[in-house]
Amino acid sequence: MDLSVVVPLYFEEDSVKPMYDAITQAIDPLKIEYEMVFVNDGSTDKTFSIAKQLAEDDPKLRVINFRKNYGQTPAMAAGIDHAKGKIIVTMDGDLQNDPSDIPLFLEKMAEGYDIVVGWRHKRQDKLVTRKIPSMIANRLIGKVTGVPIKDNGCSLKAYKAEIMQNVPFYSEMHRFIPAMSSTAGTNVAEIKVKHHARQFGESKYGLSRIYKVLLDLITIKTLISFSYQPALWFTLLGIPALALGLIMTIYGLNSLLFDSNSSSMIMLGSGTMFLCLFMFMFFWGMVGELIFKTGTFKPDVMARITLTTSNIENLESKDNKNDQ
Repeated sequence: MDLSVVVPLYFEEDSVKPMYDAITQAIDPLKIEYEMVFVNDGSTDKTFSIAKQLAEDDPKLRVINFRKNYGQTPAMAAGIDHAKGKIIVTMDGDLQNDPSDIPLFLEKMAEGYDIVVGWRHKRQDKLVTRKIPSMIANRLIGKVTGVPIKDNGCSLKAYKAEIMQNVPFYSEMHRFIPAMSSTAGTNVAEIKVKHHARQFGESKYGLSRIYKVLLDLITIKTLISFSYQPALWFTLLGIPALALGLIMTIYGLNSLLFDSNSSSMIMLGSGTMFLCLFMFMFFWGMVGELIFKTGTFKPDVMARITLTTSNIENLESKDNKNDQ
């Protein structure tokens, strides 16, 4: 199968049918073998029943139903796990992403890229609660991860399926897939896409999500750094234990030899434990270094990530034709 389109849905009963129609209208003219995977993330409205009815009428559509709400990342991960296409396109189910952009992603993927990321250059969202936090987060993510993508939060992305099989999913980390895949030496491109104001329902995102993104960013940075230099990072993590161990051991020996303090043995024992912890961390770093040098992640495979932004002229010309 050539293409799988994965769409998480959460209380989107009014959007399911228009989303299905828009995807089919965008892809049918391409004459490729494709499927749609809709994932109902625990919606208790008519989202699942409508999607199920559509799937009964169209074998190209498959529906996954969660018993309760797990979040966008688990829903997206479930859809990707069940996808059969060589290329996987993900998008939101609220009709703010435009399925008519999917052919642009396929054209860019045909140029040899592993991941193509959408950039909502004319974003139709609230300024204070959505646009400004997003701008700050994107710049911060680019600085920390080294992957300077303008719009990490855009769910409209295309991936090679073989790349996605090696990327872990948890928390809110679907937005960090390009950064997580950097350890595999992926080529990433970014293209401008259309973005529409929400037509139905209310947004499920707000300022409360910021702390989750920050925590995930710290985790991503740690994982990427560990992948490249495990010995260095495990040693750095063990330095506080080394410092405490030395201080407590010296104090304990001094008390034992000169003061005969009853607490000297406790301090000496605790210091020895901290020193052992440092040695444990150090040797785990050595093990990680051996895995890095001899295992899957070899240095010669670590190609530098390339990021390009495509020309918007083709997209704008297509928009003008549609308007006509």
